Amino acid sequence: MGVDLRQVVAGILTVTMFVMLGHMIKRDHFDYVEEKFPGDGRGALENAKISKEGLFSLAKKGGITDDDQELKPCWSKPALDDVEQTEGFVLFSLTNGPEYHVSQIADAVVVARYLGATLVVPDIRGSKPGDERNFEEIYDVEKFILSLDGVVRVAKERPGKLSSRNLAAVKVPNRVTEDYIVEHVEPIYRSKGNIRLATYFPSVNMKKTEKKSASDSVACLGMFGTLELQPEISEVVDSTVERLRTLSRKTNGQFVAVDLRVEMLEQNGCQGDESGTKSCYNPQEIALFLRKIGFGKDTTIYVTESKWDSSLDNLKDIFPKTYIKDGIVPADKKSKFLDSEGSEYEKIIDYYVCSQSDVFVPAISGLFYANVAGKRIASSKTEILVPADISGSSASATNFITHYVSKKNHMAYSCFC
Repeated sequence: MGVDLRQVVAGILTVTMFVMLGHMIKRDHFDYVEEKFPGDGRGALENAKISKEGLFSLAKKGGITDDDQELKPCWSKPALDDVEQTEGFVLFSLTNGPEYHVSQIADAVVVARYLGATLVVPDIRGSKPGDERNFEEIYDVEKFILSLDGVVRVAKERPGKLSSRNLAAVKVPNRVTEDYIVEHVEPIYRSKGNIRLATYFPSVNMKKTEKKSASDSVACLGMFGTLELQPEISEVVDSTVERLRTLSRKTNGQFVAVDLRVEMLEQNGCQGDESGTKSCYNPQEIALFLRKIGFGKDTTIYVTESKWDSSLDNLKDIFPKTYIKDGIVPADKKSKFLDSEGSEYEKIIDYYVCSQSDVFVPAISGLFYANVAGKRIASSKTEILVPADISGSSASATNFITHYVSKKNHMAYSCFC
């Protein structure tokens, strides 16, 4: 059986690309990337070519997971008796997908803790009317309650005594502060006795703040220490990741996850503004970006798009091992987890696969990118590449590491050290 030398070389280059990224993260020699995705990559990028000698030498030093900078939680779990306890309840719902859930949980825990109130386990609501689920259908409710033990009192069920007369609706901004609670939330809580909380998102920026607060540890716990998938969904995610690693034998089991949803691209319109910055990239642009920074055609790519769209053919032409969930999720799980369009389950699978991939590339700027970045930083998976239009034939991947990592300015770096 003959061996195509070009395939061998392509496989080696792809493996060494993963290796190179691992070492880049450890050296932390990155350029700053703006909050919006960069547009044109002209200038120094044209000369930032990676030599074959450099790639091969890195291949001998270890894999992408050979990272000695494992982060540990650096928040302290506050005690319940530090706060005066009250008789009221804080209710809320999880909405819009897992990237919102983590922020909604963090805000609700911070508010309930400050008020000394009992937090009621939330329900989960999808984007369509009537799309409601119990918390335990997606997350492990017992672990959620246990994680908050000694920090906030938690009720598993909504108390029957609550009605519109003693329950007020209150909106709070994402990453709510104690000052905001004092001025806008506490007076309503004291008056009504109970509140239903809703988080709104004036910004999807997850940069850490310099100002320290007594609630920082509570926010860290809420965002990174409370949510675990229930066993069946966790098994589906694990099986999906394992399948992708099996398909990536030529790249040492390593794969790239790309958050690319065609409907969102069409809604946003991926044209650059006057400064040349862009908030999203289409499949062809992502394909060219990955190829120019050194990924070979044997690279396995997972795309978050739910159904195959013809525009993805541009990506698959350059990277034949491009897959969506339908080609990866175990066959016996598809009817439950993939058949309903816009399913909450599909969003969960995407979020956790992107959090576990060896490299994450957000084709769309937004909260999914920001909170996947946070989850990856928390687990020391810091290989996150922000795409750009590269004018030359090749470029160094060091120019495209997310600023959340290169500048260590993500909120997660306030919680993990």
